[in-house]
Amino acid sequence: MRNALGSVDTVLLLGGRSEIGLAIVERLVRDGARRVVLAARGAAGGTPPVIGDAEVHLVDFDAARPETHGEVIETAAKLVGDLDVVIPAFGVLGSQAAYDADPVAAAEAVAVNYGGHVSAGLSAARRLREQGHGTLVVLSSVAGVRVRRANFVYGSAKAGLDGFAQGLGDALHGSGARVMVVRPGFVVGRMTEGMSPAPLSSTPGEVADAVIAGLRSGAETVWVPGRLRWVFAVTRLLPRAIWRRMPR
Repeated sequence: MRNALGSVDTVLLLGGRSEIGLAIVERLVRDGARRVVLAARGAAGGTPPVIGDAEVHLVDFDAARPETHGEVIETAAKLVGDLDVVIPAFGVLGSQAAYDADPVAAAEAVAVNYGGHVSAGLSAARRLREQGHGTLVVLSSVAGVRVRRANFVYGSAKAGLDGFAQGLGDALHGSGARVMVVRPGFVVGRMTEGMSPAPLSSTPGEVADAVIAGLRSGAETVWVPGRLRWVFAVTRLLPRAIWRRMPR
């Protein structure tokens, strides 16, 4: 439950080693969050990291095992009580060339990047709806706003995730719980190491700052950086013959 000053008190990060996710958690703790659950594969039994003055718990979470996601959400709630913010921050990028060569690997990546979020998102939404409050922060991507041939397996999964998140937000309307969709552009970090940054790139910290601002304002959609909203308002309208000639 939010504290007397309206600040977030409890946070669940699904994908507890995510650079972006941890950056968001650190800022929430700085702003007053006091109980944190980091959920990651093989996390249980480890030593919790120090995140400010927060009480930090570790639980196991495997994005590729949707049958376990509901239990993970309930375990987190038993540890810290009502969940104010839930952040699914897991996924794999991969390369289109690798997916072209190995369609099974492509299907497995989509199962995590989309299917895992559907399972985790619905499980989290059920808990937030029962509580009557809380925010699910969905880390989408501009890659899903209009899918490029250079990464269409990854982009198509993000497109599905973005649509799912919007629909889930509509389904939660009036329940006290809500969904905030975050659409970063290229993020310079571990996942994109070795890749040439795209125009209007950001860092995990900049994404986290935008998420915190969105939580404070009650935003439904957050673009990072904000100028990408207008860039994609235009690119959505480009004829397909032009779009397919965009640089890889």
